[in-house]
Amino acid sequence: MYTVLCYSKCSTCQKALKYLDEKKINYIKRDLKEDKPDYDLLKKLVELSKLDINKFFNTSGKLYRELNLKDKLTTMSYEEKLQLLASDGMLVKRPILYSDDIVIVGKNEEAYDELG
Repeated sequence: MYTVLCYSKCSTCQKALKYLDEKKINYIKRDLKEDKPDYDLLKKLVELSKLDINKFFNTSGKLYRELNLKDKLTTMSYEEKLQLLASDGMLVKRPILYSDDIVIVGKNEEAYDELG
């Protein structure tokens, strides 16, 4: 079973969930705003994905811009970035599909197809 971290008002998330439904891929939906991922989960996802932690930031989000993170992230440590991501679900890139052995950051239909 997969879990999808998403935001219900996000059109990209809505499209990703629709695609997963059409492909009959079972998942549990978890809202980033209502049920934000904690530090430990985010650390696990970053490590499992083998992606740079910066790929987990929602760079097009309002909060990202308000906090001027484009400039601040360059001087922040890995731990500081994880703590920041865990502080507000709206900072987290969406959607993120994950299980015990896979993490897909962003809407990625090719990667979703490999799940089926």
